[in-house]
Amino acid sequence: MANLIPDTIDFLQYLQETDSQQNVKSANLYIPLIKERMRNLSKERKLWMPWEKTKESFYFRPGEMTVYAGMNGHGKSQVTAQIAMTLMQQGEKICMASFEMKPIETIRLMSRMYIGTNPFTEEYQNDDGYAVLDALFDKFGQWSDDKLWIYDQTGTTNPETVIGMTRYCAKELGITHVFIDSLMKVVGSEDDMNGQKRFVGELFSIAKDLQIHIHLIHHIRKPLNEAALPDKYDLKGSGSISDQVDNIYTVWRNKAKEDDMRNAGKFGNKSGEPDGILKCCKQRHYEGSGDGEPAISLWLHKDSAQFLGSAGDQPAIYE
Repeated sequence: MANLIPDTIDFLQYLQETDSQQNVKSANLYIPLIKERMRNLSKERKLWMPWEKTKESFYFRPGEMTVYAGMNGHGKSQVTAQIAMTLMQQGEKICMASFEMKPIETIRLMSRMYIGTNPFTEEYQNDDGYAVLDALFDKFGQWSDDKLWIYDQTGTTNPETVIGMTRYCAKELGITHVFIDSLMKVVGSEDDMNGQKRFVGELFSIAKDLQIHIHLIHHIRKPLNEAALPDKYDLKGSGSISDQVDNIYTVWRNKAKEDDMRNAGKFGNKSGEPDGILKCCKQRHYEGSGDGEPAISLWLHKDSAQFLGSAGDQPAIYE
């Protein structure tokens, strides 16, 4: 005899069962995934920053977004250009989309880092010097070919154009890292909180969906004291910027040291201090045994325009 289902059961509660109810699972189901993740982590290709001392604390992961924030004139574009150079050296394809620097200025800065010397010094200001520089610049062009792309637009733009450009770079050119300088040139009004939130959220989704890394340069609010080291809470505009992205670095220039060195030279009180600090204020997915939010002291090598990890280090050689 067939089993009868009584008509007293409330079937509506099963019809209205939600995804949330279905997605509540035993934690034990995830243990095999954690084991697999632990084994794969050591085999994962890691993309490093330019400074050896950061290898225990940070590397660039695909599908993430990093913000670099700082005051005007504190070296955000210079630091990110050097990071881009190091990523190129590791075989990555880069697009620099700077709306604050003309393409020739971006390339001139990066080529100076490549050749490791100041092309404007007196020794190069003659025919023989020009010939040496010509050869070095040609070498940079060959080295950066198929590694470096420049988005040729200066001044203000709009979110739709930048989003489209980023998708094009990833899908058509195979570019793995896009640098956007800066947020305020894309979403012009500091008061457009919803516009900033939408733009950053869209970039975050692109990075995740296309498994690229997006680097966004941003500004901070004008501080009461320029000597103070900024934090993620100092970012201009919407608080959703820091909430959405994976990593945040603040860039700070030691102007007090510069003033001291002008007045007293190497005998100044601040001569032993770093020239700048790149401070990690957020790293969402850190997996390691070091400090996941390091404060990276940097020393500027003026001839090459590179920042060094220690005062006695030599500039990087890009091959």
